[in-house]
Amino acid sequence: MSDPAATASEVERRAVVRDSLGVGVATGLYGVSFGAVATAAGLSVAQTCALSLLMFTGASQFALVSVLSGGGGAVAAAAAALLLGVRNTLYGVRLTTLLGWRGRRRALAAHLVIDESTAMAVTRTSTATARLGFLVTGGTIFLLWNLFTLLGAVAGATIGDPRSYGLDAAVGGAFLALLWPRLDSAGHRVLAIVAAAVALGLVPLAPAGVPVLAAGGVALLAGLLREGRSAP
Repeated sequence: MSDPAATASEVERRAVVRDSLGVGVATGLYGVSFGAVATAAGLSVAQTCALSLLMFTGASQFALVSVLSGGGGAVAAAAAALLLGVRNTLYGVRLTTLLGWRGRRRALAAHLVIDESTAMAVTRTSTATARLGFLVTGGTIFLLWNLFTLLGAVAGATIGDPRSYGLDAAVGGAFLALLWPRLDSAGHRVLAIVAAAVALGLVPLAPAGVPVLAAGGVALLAGLLREGRSAP
């Protein structure tokens, strides 16, 4: 006779792997766009691939390339990338306690701390499933992002602008699929609308990636205010 608890755990694990692979594939494929854009901006194939391998955070990579293609210097490009990378540090603070890794494991996991892997970890009900979601999502994206960066860099102008194929929409769709189940109350829905409005309002005014940071700031502020009201 099967153990109902064990069966439920296995079903949850399968669901985590399925969802994580879906997000990982949708995001990883978009690496082809970065490869094409980076080489069009004047980077070599080797430089482009090194950015994906060592930096591995899409918004920062696009910001760096955007500044360079616009005539900015290396310092300005690095500063823009660093600004957008600040959010990964905030993710790491939350994931440190959630995943509970120490030493070498924590150091290795730090390289996979990105938007998608964090989202697939923080929505889980246990440390084991949080780790599973984090690793499957982060690992899948890392492999595919680097593979398709190379493909986009080599193909270059031959494939044109990959955004015309809808890959950027696929990434947004994956995030919407993650967000939708969390909109389970009026407060959450209002917060999502306000954060989206702030992000959309900043799109024509701020560099790429900053609107997302601002939307996250709205959510963070709301959480702090709520925590303050509930404190004794």
